[in-house]
Amino acid sequence: MFKVLIQPKWTLHAADGRPLPPKLIDLLLGVHATGSLAAACRDLDLSYRYAWGLLQSSRTLFGAPLLRMTRGRGAKLTALGERLVWADQRIAARLAPTLDSLASEVEVELERTLSAQSAPQRLHAAHGFAVETLRRFLDEAGTPVDLKYRSPGEALAALRSGDCDLAGVHLPIGEFEHDILAHYADRIDPLNDRVLHLATRRIGLIVAPGNPKRIRTLADLLRDDVRFIHRQAGSGARLLLEYMLARQGHSIRDIRGCGIDELTHAAVATYVASGMADAGFGLETPARRYGQDFVPIASEHYFFLARAETLESPGLAEVLAILRSERFRQELGRLPGYDADRCGTAQDLFEAFASARGVFG
Repeated sequence: MFKVLIQPKWTLHAADGRPLPPKLIDLLLGVHATGSLAAACRDLDLSYRYAWGLLQSSRTLFGAPLLRMTRGRGAKLTALGERLVWADQRIAARLAPTLDSLASEVEVELERTLSAQSAPQRLHAAHGFAVETLRRFLDEAGTPVDLKYRSPGEALAALRSGDCDLAGVHLPIGEFEHDILAHYADRIDPLNDRVLHLATRRIGLIVAPGNPKRIRTLADLLRDDVRFIHRQAGSGARLLLEYMLARQGHSIRDIRGCGIDELTHAAVATYVASGMADAGFGLETPARRYGQDFVPIASEHYFFLARAETLESPGLAEVLAILRSERFRQELGRLPGYDADRCGTAQDLFEAFASARGVFG
């Protein structure tokens, strides 16, 4: 099977047309991750002299340094250097779902043209770290998958129309499970659909290190001094936040937004990391990955919904084998906020969720 990799690349030009030196962003990312110029050079297979030349060239370009050396040969990025790292992270976080979906489409079309292999499993799910991990394991096993990143509502609609085999959905554990399940009820077949568990995960408030604004509850988001970065309308995180606020007698319109809606949890975390927002509502994993603090609010079931006949088909055997493998469960368990104890367990809707009988009768 062919693997297609599409990665965002960007550059910056000075007023006279001079671009950023090649490898500079990679070097800054390395220093940001390791705190050492020497370690970044080793990771990138660059000579120390060449790296220092890059930094000097960039200082001439910007008129300001990007890095300061500290005692013991450590290195620390300046505010400008950190902003360039943030720009790279934000671009990747915003574009990753679109590019990954496009890469998957190209892979599938190449496979159809060049091979007589059976059609790949079609997976529609919200962009997230457990799904990324599953995609990586499937790639390693040489198992083709047609992956498209969609909101839970879009994924369920695709399941009903026959356009996907597995639809990624998440439901909050506890009092809001009934409300969210009822929201999706018209796109669920309670008798013939099956739940294939992936993980439980924590969702909450992503805030700056040290939580300088002391944001601890959803009520704090209503304060005039708090700037909030929203997820896009229709996303599972946005839907849950709307229900939680409504239960407290508030609307999402009561929150002071930043005038933009982000498409992924990672993009929310990078927006907070930039200092342009004080808080966002998202998963713990990206908060930790981008060095932000996290205030847990709820836990969610993340699972795939599939037709019963699909779950029992030979075509899904390789996917099920990965989900039920100890290695995959351990990998999911390493993600901050994730628990993979029930990963690979299949149940009908009424076995999986206590609220299902109240929704479907």
